[in-house]
Amino acid sequence: MPATTTAADLFVEDIENLALNPKILKHAQVRSTREAQAEKARWKRNLPQAGRTREGDWADAKETTLTVKGALEEASRCLKCADAPCQKSCPTSIDIKSFITSIANHNNYGAAQMILSDNPVGLSCGMVCPVSNLCVGGCNLAASDAGPINISGLQDFAVSHFKQMNIPAIRNPGLPAPEDMHPSYHTKIVCVGSGPASLSCATFLARLGYDNVEIIERLPYAGGLSASEIPQYRLADEAVQWEVQKVRELGVGIRVNTEFGTGAYTTDALLRDNGAVFVGCGMPFPNIDAAFTALAPQNGFYTSKDFLPQAAASSKAGCACATGGKRVKLYGKVLVLGAGDTAFDCCGSAFRCGARRVLVCFRRSTADMRAVDEETVLARNEKAEFLPYCQPKEVILDPTTKRITACVMYKMEQDDEGKWYRDEEQTLTIKCDFIVSAFGSVLGNPLTDELDGKVEFKWGKIVVDDTNRTKTPGLYAGGDCVGSGLTVEAANDGKTAAWSIHADVQTKLNPAATLPATRALPKFFTEVDAVDISVDFCGIKFPNPFGLASAPPATTLPMIARGFEAGWGFAVTKTYSLDKDTVTNVAPRIVRGSTSGPHYGPHQGSFLNIELISEKSAAYWISGIRQLKQDYPKHVVIASIMCSHNKEDWQELTKLTLESGADALELNLSCPHGMGEKGMGLACGQKPELVRDICGWVKEVCPLPFFAKMTPNITDINEIAAAAMEGGATGVTAINTVSGLQHIKMDAAAWPRVGPSRMTTYGGVSGNAVRPMALKMVSSIANKMPGTPIMATGGADSADTVIQFLYAGAAVVQASSSIQNQDFTIVEDWISALKWHLYAQSRSDLVQWEKQLPPMDPNVQLTTGTLPRFGKYLQQRQEDSAQRCMAAAEEPPQATHVDPAPVQHGSIPSVNDLIGRALPSIGSFKNLLSMAPHNQAVAAVNDDLCINCGKCMMTCNDTGYQAILFNPDTHQPLITDSCTGCTLCVSVCPVPDCITMVDRNEATRPRNPVYEPKRGIEYGKPELPVGSKVKLAI
Repeated sequence: MPATTTAADLFVEDIENLALNPKILKHAQVRSTREAQAEKARWKRNLPQAGRTREGDWADAKETTLTVKGALEEASRCLKCADAPCQKSCPTSIDIKSFITSIANHNNYGAAQMILSDNPVGLSCGMVCPVSNLCVGGCNLAASDAGPINISGLQDFAVSHFKQMNIPAIRNPGLPAPEDMHPSYHTKIVCVGSGPASLSCATFLARLGYDNVEIIERLPYAGGLSASEIPQYRLADEAVQWEVQKVRELGVGIRVNTEFGTGAYTTDALLRDNGAVFVGCGMPFPNIDAAFTALAPQNGFYTSKDFLPQAAASSKAGCACATGGKRVKLYGKVLVLGAGDTAFDCCGSAFRCGARRVLVCFRRSTADMRAVDEETVLARNEKAEFLPYCQPKEVILDPTTKRITACVMYKMEQDDEGKWYRDEEQTLTIKCDFIVSAFGSVLGNPLTDELDGKVEFKWGKIVVDDTNRTKTPGLYAGGDCVGSGLTVEAANDGKTAAWSIHADVQTKLNPAATLPATRALPKFFTEVDAVDISVDFCGIKFPNPFGLASAPPATTLPMIARGFEAGWGFAVTKTYSLDKDTVTNVAPRIVRGSTSGPHYGPHQGSFLNIELISEKSAAYWISGIRQLKQDYPKHVVIASIMCSHNKEDWQELTKLTLESGADALELNLSCPHGMGEKGMGLACGQKPELVRDICGWVKEVCPLPFFAKMTPNITDINEIAAAAMEGGATGVTAINTVSGLQHIKMDAAAWPRVGPSRMTTYGGVSGNAVRPMALKMVSSIANKMPGTPIMATGGADSADTVIQFLYAGAAVVQASSSIQNQDFTIVEDWISALKWHLYAQSRSDLVQWEKQLPPMDPNVQLTTGTLPRFGKYLQQRQEDSAQRCMAAAEEPPQATHVDPAPVQHGSIPSVNDLIGRALPSIGSFKNLLSMAPHNQAVAAVNDDLCINCGKCMMTCNDTGYQAILFNPDTHQPLITDSCTGCTLCVSVCPVPDCITMVDRNEATRPRNPVYEPKRGIEYGKPELPVGSKVKLAI
């Protein structure tokens, strides 16, 4: 920049930095259609990758797969509906709304636990479930503009992250030791096949306490069709092998290369000693059209039962190692016959095995295809061709090589009654190099011979009742062999059969056992579940630090009781007063806040209320507290009371409350609306001398712990807290709601508006919007008054935020708005998340996880120089990827699943150990200044994660330091040496971890490793005269 001579020179900006900054358009723009078409191609992102370029590319191709950001946003859309239809539509009855709640609250462990509790193959199902016809088909959001929730993607996300945690499954901790179990639990039970049905059945039997359960598999590897036939790009081998590992962790034996019906594994031998057999195998043999009976792979003909296992050997390490890696190589044009899910698995696999064109041929119309949308959409995107109305007639072979050269098809027609028939006058000859037949499968021998006379067959499948029992006692069946063709249906058959086996074994061998009237199976357990989250606080043992605030969730006694049943550790009653201080509420009075923008439904960022204290009498509450303590002796009940600045009133109400048996009292000195006008609540809590008086009066007559509830509507909360402690309070509660005004409508009337005059008043703002204030005030009290017992309230919406309050100095935390957003059951998520956090503190490999996500590799954080993902750059990426995959296709697949090392961990901290951990790092600004100009940070961009939106550049230019260049061709940002480390770019970046803050040093800023502020005019220099106006870069 030239020397500064006038004040006008201070306005000169770097044109290059601002070249692409948004500008206000002052006229309509004109360009030719040809120019517009060229620009469209230049920036196009939705370029499909044709299947012919997919050779060797077995990477995940599912459209449902979610990133961290995508999962959190999708989970936050869920309405958590009452009597949720999605759950009713899930064959395994997974508590879908609850696991989605856990994902939204950064509790992937809790989400996975809910999923695996009902479905032991929940990871596989998250990857391959045809949810459009199951849970997603029942999603109530399908009736909205936003569309249904991506449930399978969320399920995959949660369980995949849990898999990375390496937390073993354990036996139900509520059971006696194995040696103390009734002998009936040592009964030999064999599950035939190692697919989803048998894995599920064996898992639930092991959870029930059966310790002699074995799975037998005829193939040399476990996993069933999930391993051998579902392609790697849809269901990764490591996912299947992880589920197999989870079954083994429960003590189930798995024997491979073992044929059912031979040796010790005949039905008669297994049933002889009161044993049980569950047949959970698939349909192992192909259904072959008469036109292909004389053909084999050497002719270019495959059935799906030939082709898919060989494709698996080309891509799945577990299959390749077990089978010697017999691979399949295709080329040219491939016909896939059939229109079911298996046919489309063959279609995608054919491309990845080298096919250049794939035609999917089927008898009926495209509208009648049995395959689900998840399969057909992928095939269309990969440029597969569909040929309906075709039935094979004959195959034409090369007379010399005997290889397929063409297939002759009959044309199918439909009569007026809707029946399809073959029109032999119409034929079509299609040239091709390979044919893959996917016309279904059958049980076949030796399985049918072994089961002959012991089960009934219908349409080639085993007949079972609704409990998965066959006609032979002790013999059960489920999965593909009974017609349950979906992975999730097979898992549910195994689950149902496990209960039937349990009921039959106990009835026969343990007549004294009492079975519950409703079928109930144990959930998924790990070491995390044994973690103690109780809190010792002011001489009171709290079951956990989660409590109902003195707010709408504690409006009535039955509500508090339901909260205790759900798992809340304590409750503060709705504030009550003496009968002379009667209250009557107005309506409307509790409204959604204005801090969430156009977001409707749960996850509101704030609420505003003008609700008063309880309308119920003191006698109601005192009687009810007494009943609560009798019914829930281990739970903590805190009575919230309020009076005006009157000694007699406070002492009278305190004495009455002591008779209730409450564990503690909370003095409401902070209600921000209504009550202050009566000389109560806020009117008392804003003046230190009044707070000191009231606490002193209560102290004179109250032997129980009591807490003064602080108002945030004051200059210095520490002054009020100190007054409360001086008066004799045991501790404080911080904070009550913040006085505010949320809505003024365009007709100039506020909301909520009451009565014909449409009047309102300042109400109490609650929820996430007030959490920063609550954390500040809690930590301030804890830092300035060390050792002060603190109950926190104000914006706790997850275990993650509760832990923040604990770190800030609180011991227990109250909640209301989060329950208003959902219901009492959210505490289940909070409990599992807090247990996980404490458990993770004992594991060196988990302690650095943030929000239950693994830390990013620092080498990945600084990835630069990669191509963006649009236009010619995306094409180049796809071509480079195709070249790498083709090269890799010649190598055996690399193992992605390895049995994890035994878990090693130290001692698990208690909740009390967390209290105040963050306080040493929270101090005055002068402490931060002592670090400048050293210990500074600058921004770094990961080009590979960048989506090229330019938000970082825009915020830096218009609210920051003009330190980001934006490439006009690649739209990739470049952080320049002008970066001061303000972190605005990180704050507005839509992609987590795309921009990170790194240390400013010789490596990151070689030209200016030490931060030197730009003063504009150096200190001590004179002011400048006004010059000519500078033309700005806008």
